Amino acid sequence: MQRHNSHLILGLGATGLSVVRYLCGQGITPLVMDSRDNPPGAQQLAEEFPQVNLITGGFDCRYLVQASQIIVSPGIAVDTPEIRAAIDMEIDVIGDVELFARAMKDREPCVIGITGSNGKSTVTTLVGEMAKAAGISYAVGGNIGIPALTLLNQNIELFILELSSFQLETTHTLNCIAATCLNISEDHMDRYSDLEAYRQAKLAIYSQSKLALFNREDLLTLPNDPMNQNSFGLTSPVNDEWGVSNGAIVHGLTEVIALQEVALVGSHNHANLIAAMALAYQAGIGKEAMIEVAKTFTGLAHRCELVAVRGGVSYVNDSKATNVGATVAAIEGLREHQGKIILIAGGDGKGADFNPLSSVVAEVSTLITLGKDGDKIASLKEGAINVESMVDAVNQAAKIATDGDIVLLSPACASLDMYKNFMARGDDFRLCVQSLGVEQDAEALVNV
Repeated sequence: MQRHNSHLILGLGATGLSVVRYLCGQGITPLVMDSRDNPPGAQQLAEEFPQVNLITGGFDCRYLVQASQIIVSPGIAVDTPEIRAAIDMEIDVIGDVELFARAMKDREPCVIGITGSNGKSTVTTLVGEMAKAAGISYAVGGNIGIPALTLLNQNIELFILELSSFQLETTHTLNCIAATCLNISEDHMDRYSDLEAYRQAKLAIYSQSKLALFNREDLLTLPNDPMNQNSFGLTSPVNDEWGVSNGAIVHGLTEVIALQEVALVGSHNHANLIAAMALAYQAGIGKEAMIEVAKTFTGLAHRCELVAVRGGVSYVNDSKATNVGATVAAIEGLREHQGKIILIAGGDGKGADFNPLSSVVAEVSTLITLGKDGDKIASLKEGAINVESMVDAVNQAAKIATDGDIVLLSPACASLDMYKNFMARGDDFRLCVQSLGVEQDAEALVNV
């Protein structure tokens, strides 16, 4: 058995490596353990930190019980028996975001926290773009791209963090200027006992913020207890709330921008923009910067992204819709479109209940399904077509679609049954569409 290590890191990858760098920078040599035999980052760890030992293939309790602190990567459930045993022994079990929070404890609040089932990345990116337009030194990270600890050594005025429920399970002292839970719908039901357990993991962000921003059209996002709070939504606001009135985004009684000037497509994305504005406002960002971004930001890749228009048919890549709620939002956001919607859905449902899809699936003209749980989604609509691959799905859709229609990839499922990640799935969709023929003028979708 190796020498005693006071700090253990469970899970390598990008997050684990960021924790190693941080702890070694503090003069602490941690021990790393990973349940995988050959975890990502193993070679990089050996090259950068030869003094740090890595144990693979499982978690050895003999080491865990001797630690004073265990840092758990988000992909590992805190209910894992070995971790639960450490918690029962009152060992400090935290995540990388909590380490970030503790490193920031002596600073005035300078963090915006963003969670929710859908829209997190869009809202996080929007707030970052607004900070940039306002000339504020900012950093975007967390669940989107860069681990939070990697941001620490930069001269940053405002940290904008996307936070997953997994990260929030092990985060307790993040001192936010403002935080939001954008929405709640079933996701990760293979990890949580029920929707309420998942919801409570998300809502933990509110107790770590000076202001809770909730979605007044989704009561599951309401804070558990009264606190300093405000709301956003697509309805007319009351008092200091954010919303929509007379075709414009408004803050209270003040008009910010007319919706017809907004570059983002779909009502769900308009809600994301309003949430971003409300958060940016709390961070001291002026409305001029918000308006500049609202007029130019067209969205992120794989999130209701127009990839081509062929023969008058618009092909939209919403591969990031890895749960039912995201697909519902995408279809509802396209309700004003005059043509038919042909939906491609399916993948790994992660134990989710697909019944909430029924109402919106009824609105699409054709449902094409694929993947592990494609048959379950297909059962929601008579005449649904089940296929084996993305190329089959796109080819079927192309045969059915006519001028003015939309072919929407919005899977309502994770991608890991068929792809490395949702980006690879979206890229495959794009390639399949590109193989259909010569791309037409994408401007045909400006009114979707």
